[in-house]
Amino acid sequence: MKKFIQALPKVELHLHIEGTLEPELMFELAKRNNVDIPFQSIEEVRQAYSFHNLQSFLDIYYQGANVLIKEQDFFDITWAYLLRCQEDNVLHTEIFFDPQTHTARGIAFDTVVNGIHRALAKGSDELGISSKLIMCFLRHLDEKSAFETLSQAKPHKDKIIGVGLDSTEIGHPVGKFERVFNEAINQGFLTVAHAGEEGPASNIRDALDLLKVARIDHGVSCSEDNILLDQLIAQRIPLTVCPLSNIKLKVFDQMEQHNIVDLLLKGVCVTINSDDPAYFGGYMTDNFIAVTDAHPMEKAQVAQFTINAIEASFISDEEKERLVNITQTYLDQS
Repeated sequence: MKKFIQALPKVELHLHIEGTLEPELMFELAKRNNVDIPFQSIEEVRQAYSFHNLQSFLDIYYQGANVLIKEQDFFDITWAYLLRCQEDNVLHTEIFFDPQTHTARGIAFDTVVNGIHRALAKGSDELGISSKLIMCFLRHLDEKSAFETLSQAKPHKDKIIGVGLDSTEIGHPVGKFERVFNEAINQGFLTVAHAGEEGPASNIRDALDLLKVARIDHGVSCSEDNILLDQLIAQRIPLTVCPLSNIKLKVFDQMEQHNIVDLLLKGVCVTINSDDPAYFGGYMTDNFIAVTDAHPMEKAQVAQFTINAIEASFISDEEKERLVNITQTYLDQS
């Protein structure tokens, strides 16, 4: 099964580029940019990557982002991630970035998006990995800041396909961003949102109703609400689930308790993703293996995660058909 998973074509839909900052690159960029970080060694950073909830992770996540200053830094972190995609046979990726994390530090929006975009263009040309870029609003900040960020994105509309909503779910209802998302939709952006990770199933319903999202990021608490579950199945509303992240942040105590396979078997359009892999101990292949180690599955069921991700992606119907054919051919020959 591990051999099958390693070569399985994959599509990633829930990946925070800032969350791919490996300790080695963090140290390299800190040195290059003369940034003080509160760690003496790479091993010390790894030990710090131990969290008891979402907030404890976010505290160190934002600290790590301080080393990202120049356009080349954003290029380097994105390129490093794309090389991991190549290792894991990820054919297409849709990545999040958090502009407010950087603009709050005085880094220009253009610096961030241009560095990321340059790496994604190179990834397409040299690695054959297609990609889309999604800009997330930080939900612990206010509506005004989100509107300012949306305004900054306007000149880069050709590079950014959608907007999302991430950061602390508890205490920050999605309704706070209803007007921003309406404006983003008016400007032609697609919409997604984190919901139902630490928060209740009602947060998923609110994201669908108020933000008009095309897919839900996380969404594992949907199991609490059978009516919502029926809606997700009937309308093929995708969930971009992040198994290792959920364990690391104690959403589930162990992978055997995770509901991702149960949701798959019920007909929910669930997908496997790595979220913040540098912090959560695994990229795409690692996540697939962790799920199948805890939940014995047939090869066709494992491949369904890729088929679902292709269906849920923001690529053309022709490209979806091409990727499904590649996946199906691989499955048939395995």
